[in-house]
Amino acid sequence: MGKIMEILSDPQMIALIIGAAVFVFIIGIIFLVFHKKKHYEWDNMEGREFEHFCADLLKRRGFQDVVVTKGSGDFGIDILAERDGISYGIQCKNYHSPIGVKAVQEVYAGRDYYDCMVGVVMSNQYFTGPAVEAAKKLKIVLWDRGYMEEMMAEVDE
Repeated sequence: MGKIMEILSDPQMIALIIGAAVFVFIIGIIFLVFHKKKHYEWDNMEGREFEHFCADLLKRRGFQDVVVTKGSGDFGIDILAERDGISYGIQCKNYHSPIGVKAVQEVYAGRDYYDCMVGVVMSNQYFTGPAVEAAKKLKIVLWDRGYMEEMMAEVDE
């Protein structure tokens, strides 16, 4: 305890401690500002608007025969598309929180209903652990926010 009192009674040490605390605080603020999740136009879209946005993105990435399904009663598939002879059934989820297992289950059923080779959940968010686990087991592809960012970067080049 004597050593601590000695340090705290030295004005230079107190200035050093305060300076270090201020530095750490400023670095923390900078980290929060620059590592905040980037906001995209698609984050503010309504469901059908997001589906059409995703369909357009797929077209720009070389998918053919891209069709947005009717919406209500679509059996879990929002977009049908084809690329390199492979048919895709895609569900679009534009949420404010991670995507759960239900979306994976819906695409699993919809993929078979539409006779698609690949089922995909495409989202502006990331997926929960159980959703990732279910997707692996059911062979459903997950295109999360990071993958959508990569897709956008490719078409913007």
